[in-house]
Amino acid sequence: MTPNPSLAVSSEVAPELEAARSAVPSGTSSTAPSGTSSTERLIGVDLARGLAVLGMYSVHVGPDVSVGGPVGFLLETARGRSSALFALLAGFSLVIITGRPCPRTGRAGRQAVGRVVIRAVVLVMLGYALSALDTPIDVILSFYGVLFLAVLPLHRMRVATLALIAAAGALVLPQILYLVQKAIEDGTWPDAVIAADPLARITGTDGLIELLFTGEYPVLTWMPFLIAGMAVARLDLGRPGVRSRLALVGGVCTVLGYGGSWLALRLVPHALSAVAAATDGGSASSAWWSDTVGDPEGSTPPAWLLVAAPHSQTTFSIVGNMGVALVVLSTCLALSGGMPRLSRSAAPLAAVGRTALTLYVLHIVALWFFTDVRHVAEFEVGTMAAMPVLLGFIAAAMLLATAWTRRFRRGPLEYLLHVATRPAQHIR
Repeated sequence: MTPNPSLAVSSEVAPELEAARSAVPSGTSSTAPSGTSSTERLIGVDLARGLAVLGMYSVHVGPDVSVGGPVGFLLETARGRSSALFALLAGFSLVIITGRPCPRTGRAGRQAVGRVVIRAVVLVMLGYALSALDTPIDVILSFYGVLFLAVLPLHRMRVATLALIAAAGALVLPQILYLVQKAIEDGTWPDAVIAADPLARITGTDGLIELLFTGEYPVLTWMPFLIAGMAVARLDLGRPGVRSRLALVGGVCTVLGYGGSWLALRLVPHALSAVAAATDGGSASSAWWSDTVGDPEGSTPPAWLLVAAPHSQTTFSIVGNMGVALVVLSTCLALSGGMPRLSRSAAPLAAVGRTALTLYVLHIVALWFFTDVRHVAEFEVGTMAAMPVLLGFIAAAMLLATAWTRRFRRGPLEYLLHVATRPAQHIR
């Protein structure tokens, strides 16, 4: 199945930016030392989310990375890293909903938490509904819903605390996941858990075990992305130097993640050969940054913890992907705040970011509905024949998003998600 870099758009996917805009204190823009308004910073988030959507499209309907050249490199760069960007932006949006720069308290705080919980439940349901269409896409929405619930208890914490938790999670959780997955492979207890899991019975899946441990986006190793996004949202992004330091941190993480994996695979004896053997002779030499290495077949060797392939769920992959996400976000924030003309020219991309949930769902429905497109996406991705399909999806997304956002503040599904959270207003 084709990995979904998305977020599910989430990132949104969950929290639509309009709700985020309304959550920003009115005095923020006037006090930003750099002169960058809150609205401009949120436009930067829109731009980053729009890039994640286009990256998702390139993975799902574009040519395979095996086409090589600059096109193959760009396509490879989008793999896994788009979903990491979505997850980081999801954490950013969660903090905006629950209060930024200061968490809401009292009744307002409880209502904000209620809205997040409702959003999470809706995302889980929508994710399973889309999965039932049986497209080649690994739908991320259900995982995102559980992720929101998992990190929600941290929404009141400060920047430093969130950053430390994200770093600790990136270092520790992949090793825990590896041990849990080994226990699942070697034991019979998962069958009993799945049999007793109501979610598994209703959805015909492995239920919580899949969401937490064995799925394409296991909650255990995707939490650091959301927590890092929450930390970024706590920063005063209008202060001079904050965005540049954020980009610097992202660059360091990128080098540590991918560079560390490259060194480890070559310094640890027999690591490359063990990875190649586990993936049936896959390109282990590129496992430090590329998904072309494939997935382990059968038992996963300890050497797999040294790779940084985007969907490998290792410490190196999390750190590297997070670094790329931080660099992209900081660049988009700088673009929206310091280069207004260029930012205006990127308005269609920002519109895509504002309607990300709608466009994510639409592209899955399109892949299910249009047989010819599905044929290209599933059987001709190794050739440039899929490029017109990708360009068509991108053009359609930009046109639809631009036309819609000129008249409406929210995308269609974003609006329905907003309406679904209204019962939270009755929380006392």
